[in-house]
Amino acid sequence: MLDKTTNPLNLKDPDLLRMQGLVGGKWCDADSGATLEVTNPATGEVIGTAPKMGQAETRRAIEAAKKAMPGWAGKTAKERAVILRKWHDLMLENTDDLARIMTIEMGKPLAEAKGEVAYGASFIEWFAEEGKRLYGDTIPEHQSDKRIVVIKQPIGVTVAITPWNFPIAMITRKAAPALAAGCPMVIKPAELTPYSAFAIAVLAERAGIPAGILSVVTGESSEIGGEMTSNPIVAKLTFTGSTRVGKLLMEKCAATVKKTSMELGGNAPFIVFDDANLDEAVEAAIASKYRNSGQTCVCANRLYVQDGIHDAFVEKLAARVKSLKVGNGLDDGVMQGPLITEAAVEKVEAHIKDAVQKGAKVIVGGERHKLGHSFFEPTLLTGATQDMIVAREETFGPMAPVFKFKDEAEVIQMANDTEFGLAAYLCARDIGRIWRVGEALEYGIVGINTGIISTEVAPFGGVKQSGIGREGSKYGIDDYLEIKYMCIGGINS
Repeated sequence: MLDKTTNPLNLKDPDLLRMQGLVGGKWCDADSGATLEVTNPATGEVIGTAPKMGQAETRRAIEAAKKAMPGWAGKTAKERAVILRKWHDLMLENTDDLARIMTIEMGKPLAEAKGEVAYGASFIEWFAEEGKRLYGDTIPEHQSDKRIVVIKQPIGVTVAITPWNFPIAMITRKAAPALAAGCPMVIKPAELTPYSAFAIAVLAERAGIPAGILSVVTGESSEIGGEMTSNPIVAKLTFTGSTRVGKLLMEKCAATVKKTSMELGGNAPFIVFDDANLDEAVEAAIASKYRNSGQTCVCANRLYVQDGIHDAFVEKLAARVKSLKVGNGLDDGVMQGPLITEAAVEKVEAHIKDAVQKGAKVIVGGERHKLGHSFFEPTLLTGATQDMIVAREETFGPMAPVFKFKDEAEVIQMANDTEFGLAAYLCARDIGRIWRVGEALEYGIVGINTGIISTEVAPFGGVKQSGIGREGSKYGIDDYLEIKYMCIGGINS
């Protein structure tokens, strides 16, 4: 294990590396003293520990949030915005350190990690400003001596459970609208990536966010999640993760009728029509499929290519996949880091094995990388069919299966043949086709001639079993607000 006292991560600001949770404004260990090891997936080395907290610490954080909320909600939107803007600025000022922490604990290339810091900070800036625009409404009176006014108020204490694949952005995308609306938030980051969460919490404190308004607890998922879902103080739970866990959380939240927002699993189709610019389509596919080693919820999981251009597209894509440099995310020029765990590698292997047994052909890669640990070769398959596991399940790894299709009707049916509906992509030039297919795809997000769709200004979220609610954009703050209608009588008295 690395020695924290010697600045083991070579940070410019070593104080950003914390190994304690933040509960009600106090950095602390678990009550039991128990810890969880945090490992660098690129080397297998133990970086350090995080507290193995549970129900009691989570309850204290929730109670501290309730106590702190009146003061925070009582500030004007502009006063909150000034503090949030400072948090944003501090994140950007500390980009190098935040990115280095992220790369070491979860593996993504340093350039991608720096991009995530900027992306994460953008939500804070956006919602700091949106908080000033939470307009109410007036409704024409239904009786002459009455007036009707509608106002928006913070929903109350909120809690968030976030994943490891975007350990900063998935927090700020939730915390920023909550805090901008006047709500406190208790965050449970993934136990694989706690240090990114701790680091931005340090910066939140420096920005002036009051004690209790933002807490970070790490540890036992069942105990922390159990307290979050059952505590009557909590008004809202937001979660990013698997559909299976999301359903369990929704079920538990039902007992106290908590508001929930869920960003769940995906199975994104990436459709290339015969009128597409093939070079642009290849670059879009590379960006969508292999970014973060294929470990994003909006990754292209199924590549559908029209039969007339199939061979040409595969040839171009194979050349690009072969060019991807795999290695430790801290090394120069690396484009793909390790997968997060051994279990993630085994899932990719299982999907490849199933596909090959059912007739698919490995064109590029297909094996564990010679670097060892949890590195895997960027992989491309052809001959994929709808009966393969890759057509039904999210691989969450650097493996792209290519399916062949004949026409619009066929590919729309194939693309929609899933319980998921988060993101989809299509490459085409015919404007009529773009509209027809874009509207027919049963997904919350459709990327057209691009593989990068995430931005703070647009609503992110899915349909079907990919989730409920939207994050980002002007719609993203609505989940942290309650609408109150006030009927004022006696006007003519």
